[in-house]
Amino acid sequence: MNLAYSYPYSYPRSRYEPAVLIELNSRAERERLSRSALLGFFKLAAAWKLRDDDARELLGGLSSSTWYDWKKNPDRVLEVDRITRISYLLGIYKALHILYGDALADEWVHLPNTNAVFAGRTPLAAMLGGGLLAMQTVRKLLDARRGGL
Repeated sequence: MNLAYSYPYSYPRSRYEPAVLIELNSRAERERLSRSALLGFFKLAAAWKLRDDDARELLGGLSSSTWYDWKKNPDRVLEVDRITRISYLLGIYKALHILYGDALADEWVHLPNTNAVFAGRTPLAAMLGGGLLAMQTVRKLLDARRGGL
């Protein structure tokens, strides 16, 4: 294997192309991602059997009228915060299905958890109370479990 190093003290060059980071501040990128993000979130909310109030709160606190309007017509451009929230939640959903299988994966967010991160609360309660940072923490926790850490 021929890995080229540049001196001094650098990592070897990878044979893989680096992933391009998505620029969420770009309206064009948000236009491209928003509809599929919302449709994915609606499916997640159904799978997790979320109450509308909880689903609205996970998205950053939507009014009831906005929530129902979005469900009727998901063709809109989401803000960076909402796309980020949905990204974390979909990552959590995927990790749970990899770790636990369908039945437990969809129930997991409603089960009290003894992990210190949750302090006996359900993961859903922790995410509702802690917002975006809690979602990020839950995602990292599950990704670490998937990786065997």
